[in-house]
Order: sequence, then C-alpha cells, then structure tokens
Amino acid sequence: MNILVACDSFKDALPADAVCCAIAKGLRHNYPDLEIVEMPLSDGGEGLLDVLAPALKLFFIEDMVADPLGRSIKGRYGLSPDGIAVVEMADASGLQRLTQAERDPRKTSTFGTGQQLADARARGARRAILAIGGSATNDAGVGAAAALGWEFLDATGEPVPLTGGHLKDIARLGPASPPFESVEVLCDVTNPLFGPKGAAWVYGHQKGGNDTALTELDDGLRHIADVVKAQLGKDAADVPGAGAAGGLGYGAMVFLDARLRRGIEVVMDLTGFDAAARKADLIITGEGHLDGQSAQGKLIQGLCGRAKGKPVIALAGKLSATPEQIKTIGLKAAYSINREERPLAEMLANTAINLEKTAAALVL
Repeated sequence: MNILVACDSFKDALPADAVCCAIAKGLRHNYPDLEIVEMPLSDGGEGLLDVLAPALKLFFIEDMVADPLGRSIKGRYGLSPDGIAVVEMADASGLQRLTQAERDPRKTSTFGTGQQLADARARGARRAILAIGGSATNDAGVGAAAALGWEFLDATGEPVPLTGGHLKDIARLGPASPPFESVEVLCDVTNPLFGPKGAAWVYGHQKGGNDTALTELDDGLRHIADVVKAQLGKDAADVPGAGAAGGLGYGAMVFLDARLRRGIEVVMDLTGFDAAARKADLIITGEGHLDGQSAQGKLIQGLCGRAKGKPVIALAGKLSATPEQIKTIGLKAAYSINREERPLAEMLANTAINLEKTAAALVL
C-alpha cells in the first residue's frame, strides 16, 4: 500500500517536515511494509522557504534589510540556481518583528521586503515568488516598490515617507521598469484594497490600529488607488486579494506587474504533488485547527481538490469541523490528535508524540 503524507506546519508547534515525519513514524509501528512518501507543504505562509528548498534546490541568502519600522535586521530569502527568488514578506515586514507596543500600521513599511527582492534581482533572479502572509504593514506595497526603483512624491515633488499613514500625501508617481520576467504573489485571501472588507478594516486591528487609525489608512488606500488609476491607467483595487498584506497584493500588481495566485496551488505544482498523488492509495494530511474555515481556500481544501478521487484523511491538533463540513472539504475522515482538552502549551509541546500515536492507531 502506498501512502502519501502531505502536511503543512502545525502553527507554533512543528514545521511541516516534522509533522510528516511524526505521522510516517506512527504508521510504521503497525504497518512496517507500507510505502510512504513524505511531502511537506505550505499554503504560502510561514515555512514556505523550507518547503520549497528541496524542490527548487534553493540556497539561502542572508542580508541586512529594514524591518517594518526601518531598523536594520538580518533577513533571509531563497534563490535557485536557475534564477527563481522565493521571498516571505513576513521575514522582513512581518508582525513577528514587532512587540505589541510597537504595532501601528500607520508607521510600518514593506521596504525591507523590497530590499530582498532587489538583492535577488542584483544576483540574477529572473522570476520571483512572493508569499505575503503575516504582514505588519498597510502601505499598499509602496515601500517594496520604492526599494525596486519607484518614486512616490508629494505635490511639491518631495519624497513621501513610505508608510501607511502617508499614502494620502502621494501626488506623483515615478515609475520603474518591471524588476523580473514574472512575479507570482501567493495569496489566500480575497479582500479588495479598501472599504469595509478591505485591508485596513479587516486586518488593521490585529496590526495595532484603532478605529481612528483605520479610517485614516482606508482613506489612504482609496487615495493611492485614485492616483495609480489617474497616472498609470491601472484599476486593480477590487481584484480579489488586492487587500492582502495591507495592500501589498495591490501594490505588487500595479507596481511590479505581479500575478496573484493561491499559495497551495503554486506549492503543489512545484513539489510534484499531482504525480505523487497518482501513485498513492491513500493521502494523509494535517492541520493545527480543522474547522469550517478549512473549506475556504486553506491547504487541506486545496489538497483535496487535487487528490483526483484518492481518499484523504486529516489529523488535526483541534477538530471543530462538523461531519458535514468535513465532507464539504473533501475528506474521507478527520481525527483529533488530542483525546482530551489540555492546556494549550501542553498540547503544543506534545504535538509530535500525539501525531505519532494517532497515526499508529489508524486502521488502513
């Protein structure tokens, strides 16, 4: 029997490769003769670099870049021998770079992410894959664009600070040439740039903004969209995903000529998931929390859609999806790896052993 173990990381507990390893180890307890293929996956969020490293033969570049507040930090991105750069925007411009007290989306910028892309271009990269989850920013991507040569000027021709709070001051654009032959932005949300469902109002509170700040930010996003439409003739504010990562989805489209794509689809393409699924008799996947939202474009739903009718079982740190939701996702079955509710820290610490025990108990 051929088993494909294809899992994302369990957030705050285990990276994707460790999740796959624990499940495979458990399966071998009772089924030592199984043919098991381990395939760590990512939906484009944290861990993407490590997931794509084997498939793309990435080597990691460490460089000094700006964090969301402009401070110098050591960042990391991946570059393949054939010129593909893989950048996680959260590495330089992510919320984890800031303390709770430092979080204010009016003051943060994606400039550091643009520096990583610029460094990759200088090293000969022809194509860029940009994952945009986990941002601390709301600057519509002007920071990243500026690091790649764009100018953002006020009415007097002076440079405007590259932060969300200064979008409203931009009056003139100084365009730059497209930095790569192609840019793919991995994005799993469908929010527009502005409005009640836009970047500021949906995600701004978790980045430290209050209602007054979010009103200011939303106005700034509307303003930059008007300037871009008037001066560049580009109208992308309502494209699903434009509001991702504080509007970086929008900025990547209008300033970098990028294309937005679902992260899990790109990752499965690059890792050879379809070929592995064809050879499998059963696919086992996993997620930290399997709930009704797992049917809304998350990794497991995307995986089930590409399973070509092969049965898929999911193991979850927490299982709150109903039987109907589990069926809607496309799963044959789903199991919690925690038999009883325990303190979160304890459950996280025991993730590997509980994955192993649950996999060992599966009846195949």
